[in-house]
Amino acid sequence: MKILIKILRNAAIALLVLFLGLSAFFHFVHYPNVIAAVRLGLAPASKTPTLLPWHTVAPASNPLHWPTGTEKMPSTVTYKGAAMSWDEFLQKSYTNAFVVVRDGTITYEYYNTKAGMTPTTQLPSYSMAKTLTSLVIGQLVSQGKIHESDTFVSFFPKWKTGTSFDQVTIQSLLDMEAGVGVKDDYPNGPAGWGVGIAQMYATTDMNWFISHNRKMLEAPDTKPDYRSVDTQMLGLIIQEVTGETVSEYFSKNIWQPVGATTAATWNVDHINGHEKTFCCFNASARDFALIGQLMINNGVANSHQIISPAWMKRISTPAVKLDYGWGYGAQVWHPYPGIDLAMGLHGQQIFADPVTKTVIVKLSDYPNGDDPQDAISAVLHQVDLQKR
Repeated sequence: MKILIKILRNAAIALLVLFLGLSAFFHFVHYPNVIAAVRLGLAPASKTPTLLPWHTVAPASNPLHWPTGTEKMPSTVTYKGAAMSWDEFLQKSYTNAFVVVRDGTITYEYYNTKAGMTPTTQLPSYSMAKTLTSLVIGQLVSQGKIHESDTFVSFFPKWKTGTSFDQVTIQSLLDMEAGVGVKDDYPNGPAGWGVGIAQMYATTDMNWFISHNRKMLEAPDTKPDYRSVDTQMLGLIIQEVTGETVSEYFSKNIWQPVGATTAATWNVDHINGHEKTFCCFNASARDFALIGQLMINNGVANSHQIISPAWMKRISTPAVKLDYGWGYGAQVWHPYPGIDLAMGLHGQQIFADPVTKTVIVKLSDYPNGDDPQDAISAVLHQVDLQKR
């Protein structure tokens, strides 16, 4: 009995020492506390919006009320090389919400009601937020407040390094050609929480993170490589130029003008701090569809030109090739000719086809390490082709 008590006592002491050590380390690297970090690291995608602090993105005072119609989805689709029924696809692809809009009318909706999903459930964007960030950058470019040739350090001279980091421009950030050394090597489980992308996702102080991650992997504009840090740097520029939080600016200049029905949130490092613009915008599937609708309508919403035609051409024109051999330009993917795609980790997509006037939103709960974005977009393309 004494031996057992001694073993339990030593185990408790070891756990306490580990907890205190981790707490000290997390404080040093500006992570949330240990318990909050563990919850965030283990949560499914759909449960993350409230696990980080956030700013609210206010909806429109006169929101758009979607007309609705009826459309049957394909009886079978090909997903990951296998033919299956539509319902099987929804299940096997961890679907939380699936919305199809044709010519401004919602023709199909699915929500995973077993998991409590509804048309107003707030779900995460992950990297679809990069496209939202680009829309704001486009507005500022159109207003002459910034130029694509502007360097990042021209807005933040305190972060000059005397290296090629000082030559990083807005253009190179937009097209994932900056070369900053924070790679998107997403971790699986607690062992990977210390990698750069995980640190940026969890950080409670974005200024601290950027100040400690200015090492370059290559010179700007020499090698396109998808890196979320590029979009985060764009977000810092937005906040510096506008004098507002990104949420405040986005709400007044995009979210409300497109007619968003519900309040969205944008996760931040800390309240009154910086939005995590590479990810972490949370909204309903129907409101995400409004972004796709803006894209297929050449930047027009409610008879107002929200995004300039010049910027719409910019984001619709591939500038480089990235994953899957897809085109990419100004924070928008192009998996097929003429298709604009906002895409995020864990299976989030806004698929926009200006030719068929089709928008498809899929929000998912893919676990880490099982994120077949090319297979998802292939099914969305099959749905789109029903209109052609």
